[in-house]
Amino acid sequence: MAIDPAPLVARAITGDRGAVAKLISLVEAGGPAAVEASALLYPETGGAYTVGLTGAPGAGKSSLTDALIRRLRADGTEVGVLAIDPTSPFSGGAILGDRVRMQDHAIDEGVYIRSMATRGHLGGLALATPLAARVLDAAGKPWVLIETVGVGQVEVEIAGAADTTVVVVNPGWGDGVQANKAGLLEIADLFVVNKADRPGVAETVRDLEMMLDLTGEMAWRPKVVQTVATRGEGIEELWSAIGEHREFQERTGRLARRREHRLRDELRNIVFARLRDQADATCAGDRFEKLVAQVAARELDPYAAAQELLGA
Repeated sequence: MAIDPAPLVARAITGDRGAVAKLISLVEAGGPAAVEASALLYPETGGAYTVGLTGAPGAGKSSLTDALIRRLRADGTEVGVLAIDPTSPFSGGAILGDRVRMQDHAIDEGVYIRSMATRGHLGGLALATPLAARVLDAAGKPWVLIETVGVGQVEVEIAGAADTTVVVVNPGWGDGVQANKAGLLEIADLFVVNKADRPGVAETVRDLEMMLDLTGEMAWRPKVVQTVATRGEGIEELWSAIGEHREFQERTGRLARRREHRLRDELRNIVFARLRDQADATCAGDRFEKLVAQVAARELDPYAAAQELLGA
């Protein structure tokens, strides 16, 4: 049965949690209903500030996200959380469900937490995440935290598309920093050395500062903040650093430019997805199979066959 997104959008705008949940499921699934929902949601968005958190598995991103939620709620500020999780090989859903993580916030009406599965389809997640963030934005959440599961290509891209991107590392991650510095330095607005009560924290901070020194002069130099998220240590400093980065972007006009760049990427992803669907449809059916047979028989070369398909 086709779902009419209009009533869901109307309810979500009032903060209805059930409608928010159904809308996020709708945009995750994709299809015409997701496109219609996007059109209805878009005029109601633009107010939320997004913070992306990425880093190696085990760095403590969930604990850090939990601590940031507590900090926001201490001021009475509402917050939405998107947790980009691994895909279950059995169900295709997120292994780390929103009921499993951050359970202390489950009954808090000012917090909405949703796990999103990668489903092994990078393009799909790249399109679904900004749409899900818009659902939370339209529902009146002034802050949206996007936590990714690791530092793979899709996780880095999603976290890097936030207004402020926080890269989380642990003490003793020096070799890993060297191995990953190119991608992480490009997206990091802030570095967090979490689990800072462990040995090697000074060396990790030094390595990060040296990496930043080597990049030369920057309009914004990413701050390096030490935290012990499980004990709430350093969270006030991190929150202050996020605020400083936001103020810097708003004052210099970089926030508007960053968001325009993000929309440019999203538009490009949508076009790529549509073209990929068209390509899938073109590479199917009797005509495609006939051309494959001709290529196999050496009657036609693959490029000529592709040109014939595209010409058709």
